[in-house]
Amino acid sequence: MQDYTIRPYIPTDFETVTFLWRRSRQQAFPEFLHAKGHTFEEDQAYFRNVIFVNNEVWVAVINEKVVAFMAISGDFIDQLYVDPDHQRRGIGLTLLDEHARRFSPGHLWLYTLQINIGGRSFYEKNGFKAVKFGMSPA
Repeated sequence: MQDYTIRPYIPTDFETVTFLWRRSRQQAFPEFLHAKGHTFEEDQAYFRNVIFVNNEVWVAVINEKVVAFMAISGDFIDQLYVDPDHQRRGIGLTLLDEHARRFSPGHLWLYTLQINIGGRSFYEKNGFKAVKFGMSPA
């Protein structure tokens, strides 16, 4: 049973979304993030100046709390993260199927870190194929 709703991002979601992104990444690949050394303020600037400017953003909400988000531009999924406490409930799949594939039914693509084993597994389980390994162009 679906106990969450999907809606467009609104500005009051800003801090929750950026914190969710940071928390999810810290749990998935802490050594990588430690090596990068970005502050929460830098993460917020990245979202404010890049993610929210270049993408349409959707959030999943449970009891008025954002528990996942997806940033998408055309057929490119820029970000898709589910709060670690809410993973494995179908929220990421709903964002992928009911929103990303609706925006671009013929083709979707994304980048994910090779060390993001959970993310890669999720995408491959849901029809994505690793095409190339190496450094991101961004």
